[in-house]
Amino acid sequence: MSENKKFGAKLKVAEQLPLVFGHAAATGRDDLLVSGRLEAAVAIIDSWPHWPSPVVILAGPAGSGKSHLAEIWREQSGAVDIHPVAGAEAALAAAAGPVLFEDAERRGFDEVELFHVINSVRENGTSLLMTSRTWPLSWAVALPDLRSRLKAATMVEIGEPEEELLAQLIVKLFADRQLVIDDRIVGYIVQRMERSFAAAQDVVDRIDRLALARRAKISRALVAEVLDELHGDDHHD
Repeated sequence: MSENKKFGAKLKVAEQLPLVFGHAAATGRDDLLVSGRLEAAVAIIDSWPHWPSPVVILAGPAGSGKSHLAEIWREQSGAVDIHPVAGAEAALAAAAGPVLFEDAERRGFDEVELFHVINSVRENGTSLLMTSRTWPLSWAVALPDLRSRLKAATMVEIGEPEEELLAQLIVKLFADRQLVIDDRIVGYIVQRMERSFAAAQDVVDRIDRLALARRAKISRALVAEVLDELHGDDHHD
């Protein structure tokens, strides 16, 4: 093996060395980035307990802020987390007070149990907040009574971010890692990335990892390398 190849191999290994630490996202009310596409969801959370119906469903793509809003609502309502499956006694929890069921379509649920939870909420004057990446009408629900209950729920959609919100989101994601990024670099990222919450999280994570691996500052050149790699991944899909 040539010296250049040995050096390249060592560099690749070195770039894989940094440990993966979790980065706690700021989830307080003041940390929420509110834009036109989030206003309806924020309004419904802020209006509790005066909801138009006892069941509210927030639907939006990954990283759109559903969990952030759910955490805010949990804090203000004292809601208990539930998972409506057999033996979980979720309906009893729903009778006692507000309940939260996150990632409904991804985690799955027992249709009869969720039906009982919704009935318990309605009968006892409590509240149920559910989050999902997709609209409930697209769920494979066979129980007619449950389909009817879901149709009666208040549904709020969170769309993908516009450019200004995307820039704010990127700044926030870096701030969650205790990193301050030059506005020009943020603008460079926004202009060259996929317009989605999930893509923003992926880009920031990759930039942070590469900078840590190389023990380098986050520069335009480093960011360009990450974006080029992402575009290369897209072409190979």
